[in-house]
Amino acid sequence: MKSNNRVAVLYQSQAPPPKNGITKPMKAGGYADSGADIAFSLRRHQTEIVTPSEAPSVNHDLDWVFPDTREGIQLAIEKGANVIWLNTVLYAGHPIENFTDMDISVVGQIPRNVDIYDDKLVTNQLLKKHHLPIPRSVMITADNATDFHLEFPYPVVAKPIRGRGSQGVTLVQSREQLAIILGEMLGSKDYGHAIYAEEFLSGEELTVTVMTPGKYSINKQWIDKTGYWSLPPVRRFNHQNGIAPYNGTVAVIHNSEVLTENQLEKTEIKQLLKECELAASLVNAKAPIRIDCRADCDGNYFLFDLNMKPNMTGASRPHRQDQDSLTAIAARKIGWSFDDLILNMLNQKWKL
Repeated sequence: MKSNNRVAVLYQSQAPPPKNGITKPMKAGGYADSGADIAFSLRRHQTEIVTPSEAPSVNHDLDWVFPDTREGIQLAIEKGANVIWLNTVLYAGHPIENFTDMDISVVGQIPRNVDIYDDKLVTNQLLKKHHLPIPRSVMITADNATDFHLEFPYPVVAKPIRGRGSQGVTLVQSREQLAIILGEMLGSKDYGHAIYAEEFLSGEELTVTVMTPGKYSINKQWIDKTGYWSLPPVRRFNHQNGIAPYNGTVAVIHNSEVLTENQLEKTEIKQLLKECELAASLVNAKAPIRIDCRADCDGNYFLFDLNMKPNMTGASRPHRQDQDSLTAIAARKIGWSFDDLILNMLNQKWKL
């Protein structure tokens, strides 16, 4: 039966404003590709899609998605949208906040929460306060770039504080190399006036997608999930210099696989999923989040990157059959196609 949802999908049209001098780099295309994947998927399953183009081309991303500006959102609503899919980077003061007095629903996060928890140091402090395992780290600014102190050995990982995926993430072998990396990252202004260095975890890397509480269709049955719950973890392999490559360079289907049934039964994996679910509750996630985890040399897992905006590309359009995201790969383990994943995400829409 056809629903009364009329969905418009947003994409990121401009970089978010700096926060306390820290900049979040923008993805080329602003997630228009995954937005078009989402819209195309919904349309072929009888969900009414509102698009900028009256006859969107399957190959043209921008035919399917609206810019996340006040004007773009207003246009989508004027064209009949009553659900806005926030497939974009959010922040306090995002244009969607201008529409809180309208009778619309959204799929996505609370903008002010993303603003807070996109800061990896803030998020790590929150997780540590609740006794969740996180790697040791230190913030480095232009002021202390020559006299910072590490309480953990090299190699270390240099990262943007408000990063995006593995962009700007570098494995550093010595203090001398770190000084060079610091000069490049701070000098580029791409990430703002500070970065952080984190202890390198040499063990297995897993990515966990955590879903929100709600009602889900799984194996043709409706199931009430009363708490946050995890999709099966995805193992990452074929790292480049110790770091999983950026998915814009290597499609994740080529270096990722879901854990086997036997692996999922391991005590340490079950414990890790509980920790990820607690983390999702702490940030009050309103849509799926992705948490990257990695083991140390002794096999102990740590949560090293909580991503409020997981990439949601998927094999919906004919020319993008190799573009399943890590979340889409995980979803297939529980019997969901990309279409099933997207429809279940739509079911968790909430009033702005």
